Amino acid sequence: MLLSETELVQGCLDQNPRAQRQLYERYAGKMLAVVRRYIRDRDDADDVLAQGFVKVFQYLHQYEGRGALAGWVRRVMVHEALKFLRKRNALTVSIDDADGQGGMVANRLGTAANAESDLAAADLWRLLEKLPTGYRTVFNLYAVEGFTHPQIAELMHISEGTSKSQLFKARAVLQQQIADLHSMRVAA
Repeated sequence: MLLSETELVQGCLDQNPRAQRQLYERYAGKMLAVVRRYIRDRDDADDVLAQGFVKVFQYLHQYEGRGALAGWVRRVMVHEALKFLRKRNALTVSIDDADGQGGMVANRLGTAANAESDLAAADLWRLLEKLPTGYRTVFNLYAVEGFTHPQIAELMHISEGTSKSQLFKARAVLQQQIADLHSMRVAA
């Protein structure tokens, strides 16, 4: 029997193993997808997911019932993914252009914007995975998770300007990759 969100939370707070298992099973797949947006390696992502659920159960008493439980769990997972990246020093954000192509990328934005509408979601995720960790992380936090630049700056321990710069560069690199992908498809 599926428990309601309220019953699920209360069951977990009461240390009910059935409720804990159901919470995990309900959200694990979605949360693994969230974690994988930040962490490329599947084994590392699985570890972060497990640690994230430990934190979910440990701090569930802090969930106040405002907003969806899934959103609260997602925030925990994002924080755990960022913590993992910080420990690995993978969040060192570069202020240099990716592949040294910043200017060239900026000059081809118009072409990339046209190709963007033809891009499948799976293609976009593959392109996101290729971004340098700092670019990918800022892009995910801003464009996917909905964090603001001040929030990103605080989460990543960077300046707000660096967050904005990393987002601009991530978008530019993605647009270049989209244009290249579109060119390959047109040529084929």
